[in-house]
Amino acid sequence: MLRAVDIVLSVLLAASLSCRSALGGYGVSLFAAQTSPPDPCYDEHGNPRRCIPDFVNSAFGKEVKVSSTCGKVPSRYCVVTSAEKGDERTRNCHTCDASDPKKYHPPAYLTDLNNPHNLTCWQSENFLQYPQNATLTLSLGKKFEVTYVSLQFCSPRPESMVIYKSMDYGKTWVPFQFYSTQCRKMYNKPNRAVITKQNEQEAVCTDSHTDMYPLTGGLIAFSTLDGRPSAHDFDNSPVLQDWVTATDIKVIFSRLHTFGDENEDDSELARDSYFYAVSDLQVGGRCKCNGHASRCVKDRDGSLVCECKHNTAGPECDRCKPFHYDRPWQRATAREANECVGKSILPPSRGRCISDAAELLRIYFCLCRQDRLV
Repeated sequence: MLRAVDIVLSVLLAASLSCRSALGGYGVSLFAAQTSPPDPCYDEHGNPRRCIPDFVNSAFGKEVKVSSTCGKVPSRYCVVTSAEKGDERTRNCHTCDASDPKKYHPPAYLTDLNNPHNLTCWQSENFLQYPQNATLTLSLGKKFEVTYVSLQFCSPRPESMVIYKSMDYGKTWVPFQFYSTQCRKMYNKPNRAVITKQNEQEAVCTDSHTDMYPLTGGLIAFSTLDGRPSAHDFDNSPVLQDWVTATDIKVIFSRLHTFGDENEDDSELARDSYFYAVSDLQVGGRCKCNGHASRCVKDRDGSLVCECKHNTAGPECDRCKPFHYDRPWQRATAREANECVGKSILPPSRGRCISDAAELLRIYFCLCRQDRLV
């Protein structure tokens, strides 16, 4: 049988947690304080502060839907090599076969562990030349604030490609960035347009990173905030906060680079040398929690959501919890946590919660009453 002191201690613990909840999460926990790790969303005095989830490659391990993969029917492909521009080119031919693990190039290789000493590459069918294209579509599972999108190639980089983003789980898409050696011809965009505060939420086109060389190992990395005038004041720029937000990423390879030999006598061999192949797709960023959570977790349905603090709620901590509407919801900043505030159950002056053991034993609740100072 439990001793009376054990009962009192148990009730005190439950009551202190009840009181903490009633006070918006800032009451003192009697026993957990010594063992609980520090909460990044509060300082050492229990005051709220901005907190953000860890920076991650949000693409890692996720499924990528692709419009084309080689090997559904075993087919030849040829890898072109040459040390420098103008050097004699050589072709080494292989077979892509989706039924053979030693010869397949599935989309899972886009987001697996990228080992430079043992590259695995997704590969498209041969010669998907404009107006045909190849498309990669990645769902991030929730809203992220994206810092960069990068692709490392096993083939030459595309002559033209577009990165798109969706903010509504793939229902609608807007361009993030265009790449082309002929921006105007391909996308009706000027090359390297100047970004101003008036157009900093618009995608631009660049001929950067569109050279055919290197023939393998080339990188395309798009930084979402690079060159955006308000990037230095991101906390106060709703336009850029919206600009970097994405639930899904789509990459469309629009046009292949070629050596101009695809129409020569041995055109079949040449055409087997042109395809898209990518060893690594990364989407670097943070789970979007608006400064009110330090991590994202899976909910009961298996969906990724923010573990909200500061009396906020929602998948992105984008609203106040019920009964905490005394001031409008705001995103946290480096200067202000902007916690949601509810009506206090304490008298409107100096007060602290006093645990009355007799009352606890009788009704298992925390009796909060004013401690008047003399």
